[in-house]
Amino acid sequence: MQKFNKKISDYYRSKNLFAILIILLCMLISGCSHVDIPLDKEVSMDRTTFSFDQDQYPYDLFPNYRIVPGDVLDVLFQIRSWVKYDDFKIAVDHTIEVKFLHAPELNETQKVRPDGNITLPYIGDVYVVDKTVKELQSELRERYKDILNLPTLYIWIPEFRSSIKELKTDLHTSPRGLSRLVTVRPDGYVTFPMVGDLFVAGRTIPEANGELNEQYEKIMPGLHCDLFLEKHAGSVIYVVGQVKKPGAYNIPRPITLLEALGLAEGHLPGAKLGSIIVVRKHEQKMVATRVDLGKTLHRNGSFFYLQPNDIVYVPKTWITEAAEVARDLSNIIFFRGWSITLSDKVNVVVD
Repeated sequence: MQKFNKKISDYYRSKNLFAILIILLCMLISGCSHVDIPLDKEVSMDRTTFSFDQDQYPYDLFPNYRIVPGDVLDVLFQIRSWVKYDDFKIAVDHTIEVKFLHAPELNETQKVRPDGNITLPYIGDVYVVDKTVKELQSELRERYKDILNLPTLYIWIPEFRSSIKELKTDLHTSPRGLSRLVTVRPDGYVTFPMVGDLFVAGRTIPEANGELNEQYEKIMPGLHCDLFLEKHAGSVIYVVGQVKKPGAYNIPRPITLLEALGLAEGHLPGAKLGSIIVVRKHEQKMVATRVDLGKTLHRNGSFFYLQPNDIVYVPKTWITEAAEVARDLSNIIFFRGWSITLSDKVNVVVD
């Protein structure tokens, strides 16, 4: 079976390479570019893309991968019980012992209730949440000074990690141990344990991880998580127009425009390779640029790199106007309601 899969993989790889070679040969034969490379010489090729993405392409894209709907994230929890806190504060579920030095019959051991109170003899309810031990000790001495002759008392917190211990037990008894798998919904939200819904679409893994830890710190100090990309929904480009196999293609890495045409198994006769249109979403609009693929073979040529969700349109006729781009794209795909901008500053809304 493995040999069969390898043969299939090699077959499709060879088809893509063959398509790229056909494109190059057609460009050479048709004279749409002039290859000025001396025999037995090596020429370095530059890289290029849209002007507003020049600083981040091609290899900075994938380390800065942005989460998309369908991604599966792995949440790995860490219980940081060794972390030292300079300003420890009482919280719900902490156990408090109040000991009276000269009146031991008043000693109390209580767990802080969900309303943040404990109940003590003679004075009733005392709100203790978000107070330090010293603050609570001073407050109780002040309140007992009119009741006891010697209101000497001490406060001890014997149990302050009951909630973390319960979480630890729950995590260790689950099939995945200290980790949880969560899926990004179509609306861009993920439901995390205890935190609930958090919007993560369009964010990098470190950005989402940082906000998630802020939420966990508020809920349960000492609980930390690391976020990993378990499975990605895939980066997709679209190749349409005068190509042999138009459609959507997954790209596991940054690819060039030439490679994209190879994925589509090459161009059809009559395709204008000197007027290929690449459309990319930038901020709140769609921006289009025209690429002359023939210039790639010049000595000073540049490989044009694509980004996920780019649309590559190979036309039959020479295109110079944004209106023509909008019309042709709207005739090919469901591409309505966006503004297309070309370098000549002409805006066209596809309706």
